[in-house]
Amino acid sequence: MNQLPLVLVIDDEIQMRRLLVRTLEGGSYRSCEAETGESGLMEAIQKKPDAVILDLGLPDLDGVEVLRRLREWSRVPVLVLSVRDDEKQKVRALDAGADDYVTKPFGQEELLARLRVILRHAPEKTGLPVFQNGKLAVDFAERRVVVDGKEVKLTGIEYSLLKLFVQHAGKVLTHRQILREIWGPNSEDRTHYLRVYVTHLRQKIESDPNKPTQIKTESGVGYRFCLV
Repeated sequence: MNQLPLVLVIDDEIQMRRLLVRTLEGGSYRSCEAETGESGLMEAIQKKPDAVILDLGLPDLDGVEVLRRLREWSRVPVLVLSVRDDEKQKVRALDAGADDYVTKPFGQEELLARLRVILRHAPEKTGLPVFQNGKLAVDFAERRVVVDGKEVKLTGIEYSLLKLFVQHAGKVLTHRQILREIWGPNSEDRTHYLRVYVTHLRQKIESDPNKPTQIKTESGVGYRFCLV
């Protein structure tokens, strides 16, 4: 027999969590809870929920930051809870990867209906918090990079660059695409930035940076991250 869908509730208000859990149980869902962003991310890793209900006003991490970190490795449907007059936060959350939002105070039937919709359109569960490629391991949840069993320290830009390569493994990324993604839309002519950071990244993750097996140059076009 199939189990009921599991929904992770991330909200720091105990009364709100109780209301949400009661609503979910009445709608034939299982639930698990977290009261902070960090604990919510850990619950997502350990429990692998079918959906997440995320409050934006958390005590440790901004809810949008929680969403961004979750989206680094998971496509689990996320329903955001937002106060009625916080339109900018709603837009930020949707841009960061939220599937829908419900305003507080909300109707229980509306919440369940929106949850049913995002679950119907949910992709298959393929997200893994750890990416492995030969001697390279990237733990997206912990933002840790390990090469041949040893942790490697990357700068913020180096990590963002590696994450972009990994998320598009096997595909060619043009110089323009990479520059726009990492440095913004007004940086597309700064290819020297990219060459410098790719060189630094190769020195940290490749066995032989002069003969890279993972970050391959596509001459005149860009780079391809190869699976080994």
